Amino acid sequence: MLELRRVSKAYMGGRQVLSNLTYTLKAGEYVAVMGESGIGKSTLLNLVAGLDTPDSGEVMIDGVAISELDDAAATLLRRKTLGFIFQAFHILPHLTLKQNIALPLLLNDLPVLRVERMLAEVGLSGRGNHFPYQLSGGELQRVAIARALVHRPKLVLADEPTGNLDPDTAHDILQLIRAEIKKNGASGILVTHSHTAAATADAVLVMTKHGLKKTEPVERE
Repeated sequence: MLELRRVSKAYMGGRQVLSNLTYTLKAGEYVAVMGESGIGKSTLLNLVAGLDTPDSGEVMIDGVAISELDDAAATLLRRKTLGFIFQAFHILPHLTLKQNIALPLLLNDLPVLRVERMLAEVGLSGRGNHFPYQLSGGELQRVAIARALVHRPKLVLADEPTGNLDPDTAHDILQLIRAEIKKNGASGILVTHSHTAAATADAVLVMTKHGLKKTEPVERE
């Protein structure tokens, strides 16, 4: 599903973040990535999504090198294949919650029947006609999660998806993300500082300056 081939990336100013990173994520695998702040976890997700480009190496999705795609083809790949849960939400303020969640479906010419169901799944039933300014930070995060999952993407990228949620809601959301990934035969990468969140994945990858180290499979509830 996803292959990283000797991927390197430095921040502006020259500080190396990723160096010759090599890893293969198979179809159906769901992993959590942990590591100290600033080690490059969010950068990794941005490179996988094609939102940033590596200084060297290749990011391959379904055997296709993202760097070989033009802007239109890369956008189409992201639209059809990826579901990205951003830390900053990126909810469009002029659209209702239903309209925000429906965007991936409309862009992929899919029916919008799942919108109401996803609203219910993230605990926002009956709020579809509200606008983002009417929601708390935690509620906006749940909208972002619903939008990322609604079109059944092949690859889910989640960057600290429960950072603004209370423990009970976070538990439910983490179970939803895992269930959607497994039910749809997708793959997923969860970036998190939370060991509780990481325990919902199949395995944990610890990121260091030397690369990704896979730990023993985690025990889930």
